[in-house]
Amino acid sequence: MSHGTQDSYLVALIGSGIGPSLSPALHEREADRQGLRYVYRLLDIDVLGVPPEAVGDLVRAARDLGFDGLNITHPCKQLVIPHLDGLAPQAEALGAVNTVVFDDGRAVGHNTDVTGFAASFARGLPDAPLERVVQLGAGGAGAAVAHATLTLGAGRVTVVDAFPERAAALADSLNRHFGAGRADSTTPDRLARLLSRADGVVHATPTGMAAHPGLPFPAEFLHAGLWVAEVVYRPLETELLRTARAQGCAVLDGGGMAVFQAADAFRLFTGQEPDSTRMLADIAELAGAVPVPD
Repeated sequence: MSHGTQDSYLVALIGSGIGPSLSPALHEREADRQGLRYVYRLLDIDVLGVPPEAVGDLVRAARDLGFDGLNITHPCKQLVIPHLDGLAPQAEALGAVNTVVFDDGRAVGHNTDVTGFAASFARGLPDAPLERVVQLGAGGAGAAVAHATLTLGAGRVTVVDAFPERAAALADSLNRHFGAGRADSTTPDRLARLLSRADGVVHATPTGMAAHPGLPFPAEFLHAGLWVAEVVYRPLETELLRTARAQGCAVLDGGGMAVFQAADAFRLFTGQEPDSTRMLADIAELAGAVPVPD
């Protein structure tokens, strides 16, 4: 299908527990403003009663049914890769796909989480020092934001995770991609010392979501010289951001990443340029109105 000449689109999100996702509303609102007919479906593997490994069947069915593209979320971002015909460089480097575009019968995987976080950071913390960055969380979101942070020019990213082997694996992968010495990993018990000397901290665990309230580490680890970037966006104002702001830290909420990754996916699906400023207003309204975990 040649994107950019059609005026109606059919896309879907594949993942687990995606009922509360804001993606349909973000995409459909922007499409409405652009005069496009745009239907965004949810293909929840829990509702369908299929395992994550069935993602290949869902991709094939969507292609056969004439879908223009798919968003992919947990737990299918890695599992989908063997079922695709090609990968964009970013998705290949990351080993994870969150967007699939169907073009002339081919299914091509992209990753807009990386570009989404990078765009949000550049907009929200444009002058933040990046020499020493600590990242909490080495899961799917963590891999994407670590790539983004190093792409933005961070000197060194130290990955901290409750599962040390997961943190070490992410650091190894980052060093292979960006060059030796750009990343390392350590255990949560070193966090207080690390943060005392860091320029900033990226938080990429579920702590702070409506279903997982609280702080990811003690408030006394924060200090005014530290910037704090959050990946959680429901709620937009997490306890970590509230506490950090009160300590005088520069902060970045997770709404920007959610919007810019959606905007990048919208562009890939339609060939049209989304208005990210309008979409940022959308997420402030949507995330504020429905404080449930995504």
